[in-house]
Amino acid sequence: MSGNCVNKISKNSFTILYVEDEKETQNELVEILKPYFSNMLVASNGAEAISLYKKNKVDIVLTDILMPTMDGLELTKYIKNDNPHMPVVVITAHSEHKYLIECIKLKVDGYILKPVDLKELHKELNLRIDDIKLKFEFNCKEKLLQEYKDTVDESSIISKSNPNGIITYVNKQFCELSGFKQSELIGKNHNIVRHPDMQKEAFADMWKTIKENKQTWHGKVKNKKKDGGYYWVEATIKPIIDNNGDIVEFIGLRTDITELENYKILLKNQLDDTNKSLKENINYVKQYEEAVNNSLAVIKTDTSNIIIDVNEYFCKISGFSRNELIGINCQKFRHENHFLLKDCERIQKTLSQNKHLQITFTNIAKDGEYFITDSVVYPISNYNGEVTEHLHLMHNITELTNLHQEIEDTQKEIVYKMGEIGESRSKETGNHVKRVAEYSKLLALLYGLSKDDSNTLFTASPMHDIGKVAIPDSILNKPGKLTKEEFEVMKSHSSIGYDVLKGSKRKVLKAAAIVAHEHHEKWDGSGYPRGLKGKDIHIYGRITAIVDVYDALGHERVYKKAWELEKIYKLFQDNKEIHFDPSLVDIFLKNKYKFEKIRDSYDD
Repeated sequence: MSGNCVNKISKNSFTILYVEDEKETQNELVEILKPYFSNMLVASNGAEAISLYKKNKVDIVLTDILMPTMDGLELTKYIKNDNPHMPVVVITAHSEHKYLIECIKLKVDGYILKPVDLKELHKELNLRIDDIKLKFEFNCKEKLLQEYKDTVDESSIISKSNPNGIITYVNKQFCELSGFKQSELIGKNHNIVRHPDMQKEAFADMWKTIKENKQTWHGKVKNKKKDGGYYWVEATIKPIIDNNGDIVEFIGLRTDITELENYKILLKNQLDDTNKSLKENINYVKQYEEAVNNSLAVIKTDTSNIIIDVNEYFCKISGFSRNELIGINCQKFRHENHFLLKDCERIQKTLSQNKHLQITFTNIAKDGEYFITDSVVYPISNYNGEVTEHLHLMHNITELTNLHQEIEDTQKEIVYKMGEIGESRSKETGNHVKRVAEYSKLLALLYGLSKDDSNTLFTASPMHDIGKVAIPDSILNKPGKLTKEEFEVMKSHSSIGYDVLKGSKRKVLKAAAIVAHEHHEKWDGSGYPRGLKGKDIHIYGRITAIVDVYDALGHERVYKKAWELEKIYKLFQDNKEIHFDPSLVDIFLKNKYKFEKIRDSYDD
């Protein structure tokens, strides 16, 4: 067979050795096979066939069994001893079992009875040809693979290790760069070349990637030489996995980037003081770089937001490696709120005008957690004044933001508990203030208040009856109807609550003061303490008035039994434009099933 690993092979590129002593049959099959196999060797017995076999490169043997001088079985035995993989197809007019059994013993590849069925013959030869093609292609690929391996071995710094990280192979380039001999490295852990400047976290990330996740790791590594010096490599570590999914070994390919890294330090951080020696400059640069890396996260992007460089501190707070970040759009790890607010478009527009801006970013780390940065983004221009890059300088304010949130949550909880104190004095359960809070937020959102204002009312509404702490128990918990004088005392809880809260500068407590003061005002002006009318009553007061009455009527108090829901809904319908804001009542009744769901969730 002629050809090479580049060119595909065809049928007529094979050499067929055909052995047949019967001339008529021989001539007939030669004529039939010649159009398909132009390179044919023909013999009349086994001895002639062996002579041709020795002188030529044969791919397939097609032979009769019973022939003079040397029969086909002896020929087959000779060929199989010489090359067990040589395909041999036997053609015979004899169907005795002894010939078939002998052919099986000799491991012939095909057995065809005369008279020859041409379809069967073509099928058998095609099978053998297909097998040869597969073997040929496999050998080609194996040869190419070996050439690739040799090329990589000559051009890269290579090591192999077992699943426990013990070195099993290093090439010549690895030894030359590190200064170690092959015998000093094989059998040792890779820690033998680990430089103390490399943080443990970098290797923890590498081992997690290659051993736990069974994925390829890319990164920049600083290694230690045998003489105590150092060298930098761009490394790719790949786990080799068998058919069972188990790691067999690790292969590391590295490129020496020591000179490049040293030049980067000098070129990017060159000091103004030219009187300092080169050694002093490198010393100062290292200290400045460490100071920046420990306090500021830095990203550099092109004008399309594609990251072209990051520092170590950003990798640390984001959880991504440098190689995972380079080349991606920085919007990939921004919180979705920035897209809803179109922050990126606004930033791009400002930077294109050669102006910098400050913004607080909520980002998504590799593990899915949020980290928050106070960022200043600067446009970087070329000599022509054209903006070519964006520089992002970021302070990590995640802990500070979380602390502020915790303080805010604590303030809300205190307000909530104060509301419960007011209700507990009148023998109400804490669930009353919980329900009022949930009702008020729901009605505020349905009315169209912003999410922020609705949340403020949610936090403030539990304080609506805080003034009750000053009402005597004899009045507050009286089971019967109050006298006129007693009712006047009871009514004072609205003004008392307002007076307690009005001096605060806090947003939530200001809202609580409004709710305490106005939740007993009525739409027609007949409420207390000031007789406000219509929209002169703050929306917080109008909302709380509805939800407070809804919850109070629906639950048992010391002076009354709980009302049926239909009776409550009728009261609201009858008192539209009298006691309650009519638009709020319509919204409330239209969505009453939502309020009933809250009511059932916080039942006493």
